[in-house]
Amino acid sequence: MPFAVLVAVVAALSAAPVFAQVIGVPGNPALITPLPPAPPPPRIEVPVVPQLGDLPRQQNVPQARRSFSDRITDCLQDGAAAGLTPSDRATYSRACANR
Repeated sequence: MPFAVLVAVVAALSAAPVFAQVIGVPGNPALITPLPPAPPPPRIEVPVVPQLGDLPRQQNVPQARRSFSDRITDCLQDGAAAGLTPSDRATYSRACANR
């Protein structure tokens, strides 16, 4: 008889970790909020097809700013063309390139 009790206790203790792995939802399942709705699908727009006889429209695309090195070079050349001395050209090119 004590062997049967020992087997029952060992079986009960070994079954506990198996039940501990089950993840349940706490509380009433009716209180769980539903997932938010899916986002709307993306809009697909048809591109404008140019028509025969229409004049092309010019788009206003901002020009990319030139590099600092290119601006310094242009400002030094402008200062030299204006007859500035080397020290005046250095001052002028710094002010000119930072505009």
